[in-house]
Amino acid sequence: MAPTTEPLTAERILEATEEVLRRHGPAKATVVDVARALGVSHGSVYRHFRTKAALREAVTKRWLDRATGMLAGIAAADGDPETRLRDWLAALFAAKRRKAGDDPELFATYEVLARESVETVSDHITELTSQLTRIVDAGVDAAAFTAADPAATARALFQATTRFHDPRYARDWEQPGAQEEFGAVVDLLVRGLRA
Repeated sequence: MAPTTEPLTAERILEATEEVLRRHGPAKATVVDVARALGVSHGSVYRHFRTKAALREAVTKRWLDRATGMLAGIAAADGDPETRLRDWLAALFAAKRRKAGDDPELFATYEVLARESVETVSDHITELTSQLTRIVDAGVDAAAFTAADPAATARALFQATTRFHDPRYARDWEQPGAQEEFGAVVDLLVRGLRA
């Protein structure tokens, strides 16, 4: 192990874990591999993350949260609710496409990790549907949308666009016509929401 001068932080461990997962995949990556990449003992990693499962869950959360902040900004912005809804859905689709296209090995790894981290994924979906609820609420308040239950409507919007953000459909995202299909679905949803 090479000595390190930087303090060992949870963030450094998560960055190293991501690299180890990219190199070895989720089946072969170990805490010892992460520690070796950092030049520390595996006990040092366990001081930050009590178990391998906790480390894998934290790295999954970090990955899922990368787009959440940007989407939250769209959800909280002032302006036309229809535009915000379209922008939010487009940003979610674009973020997922980038993740799948820019680093396919790591994307495949995260598909596996997400299946293991049911609670983390559930929390992520709850946050995303909460953001959509804010947009639908704003549309109802502005008399632009009709929705008796904005939270239920937000969940329906999220489910209706699953093909454009669920990793199970990643292979479809780069197919000819995917962007046009996305646009057609969003147009249909927005027309259904209009007051």
